[in-house]
Amino acid sequence: MEQKLSKEAFVSNFNGTTLTENSVGLVSCVLSVAYRGLILMRFFGESTESPWKRFLFIDFVVLMAPLVLYCTVLSAVLHWVVLVLSVVLVISVFQIYYRRKRSAHQHLKEVVAGFLDTSLDMNRIPFVTLFRVYVNIVTGICILAVDFPIFPRRFAKAETYGKGYMDYGAAAFVFSNALVSPEARQRNKIVSHFKFSFAVKQIIAVWPLIFLGLVRLISVKSVNYHEHISEYGLHWNFFFTLAVVRILSSFILVFCPVRSAWILSGGIALCYQFLLEMTNLKQFILHGSDGKGTRDGFINANREGIFSMVGYVSIYMAGVQAGIFIMKRRMLVKDWIKMQGCLAISTFILLLLLHACEALVEPVSRRMANLTFVLWTVEHSLFFINLHMLVDLVLLFVKFLSGMSKAPCSWNILPDVPQHRKEKTLSKNSALEKVDKNTVRFCLIDAINRNQLLFFLQCNILTGLVNFTVDTVHSSTFISLVVLMLYMFCNCISVYILHINDITLKFW
Repeated sequence: MEQKLSKEAFVSNFNGTTLTENSVGLVSCVLSVAYRGLILMRFFGESTESPWKRFLFIDFVVLMAPLVLYCTVLSAVLHWVVLVLSVVLVISVFQIYYRRKRSAHQHLKEVVAGFLDTSLDMNRIPFVTLFRVYVNIVTGICILAVDFPIFPRRFAKAETYGKGYMDYGAAAFVFSNALVSPEARQRNKIVSHFKFSFAVKQIIAVWPLIFLGLVRLISVKSVNYHEHISEYGLHWNFFFTLAVVRILSSFILVFCPVRSAWILSGGIALCYQFLLEMTNLKQFILHGSDGKGTRDGFINANREGIFSMVGYVSIYMAGVQAGIFIMKRRMLVKDWIKMQGCLAISTFILLLLLHACEALVEPVSRRMANLTFVLWTVEHSLFFINLHMLVDLVLLFVKFLSGMSKAPCSWNILPDVPQHRKEKTLSKNSALEKVDKNTVRFCLIDAINRNQLLFFLQCNILTGLVNFTVDTVHSSTFISLVVLMLYMFCNCISVYILHINDITLKFW
């Protein structure tokens, strides 16, 4: 019991960090993707003889290990690390362009014009995959790292108000799920006359989340595992939130047009904030029915988890709207750049609204999932998506200049075809792909994307096992880093082995 109370105190009562530091953390993630793509193209070229172990080593060293360091020992100088890496990346791309200019005798205007008119393989939208996978990866790192002293306390979940790394994680999961939901991909058009049955099917699809929520609840209570009660409540947890938000959102979208999801998102967030300000709801969430924080009765015991779902539903609706816009069919690079410009403008508008609401209403609160929390989550998510798209375009530009294509989780360039045949080409682009199949099969990002729920579940299980076997609170820096690296490697190797054997653990 003493150790439990010690660990609970170790992860409680923090105020978060700044908006700038959160944004710098997101930039550090996408830089890893950029460098990994350049390394594969530079040192492996079009070779097909590299074993899967070599790809796994590169992906782990370039994609995973730096994130562990960024969240821990390098956190104090992360802005300088990001600056240096960004400058080196720009210089590297310029050198590639300069070599192309010397060999092809093309001016910059001609190169850019050719690049903008490049046709892309539309079988997948890589930056969406990267966004969803990195939300999972960073969350997986943080849920264990927070128990070690090398993880800055400002990155932990804020107690009442604040913006820590971990405050963004749960909401980002909701947004990323909405981004690729059937509603966002317009699959409900197929069943437009059976919307209610379609919603019921979506409800049935969340049973694994409810099951995992029950398993977590029973296991945590039975072994007396340390909990941050003010996060979701006494019995509630993140799996229940994901499931109920999906159910509520599906039913709302049965009766409301999907293309008006952004209106629903804003309306729900505004109405919820109005209730927080004009009623005793805020006091109830923060201090309980008696004002002393007691947790008698189910609703009172789980007030944070229950009422914060309103904010999460608003975030889900915003994710659906973003998904509808992003998933729209586009063929040329210039079309995607125009879309990126629209996302950038939306991000800037949301940033202005966030600052205004923080000044005039109240700060960000994950505990209540208030209006400012919704604005911050959606703004940060669009910013993160924009960053991944920018990296995709950089890698695509390098492919265009160099003629090399070994960079998984990035766009594939289609051969030039006449304008009237481009639509037919899209249906046959699998035969025209230049990417080495092994780079896709041996890609760690694709492996995690294939079994995302399993990866997240493993992270939770291993986090519990580590906390039972290691005195995390008093661990040295060296021991902490070793444990975190081994933890992430174990999480990665299992989904990686499943991926290279073409196994997807989804049976619902």
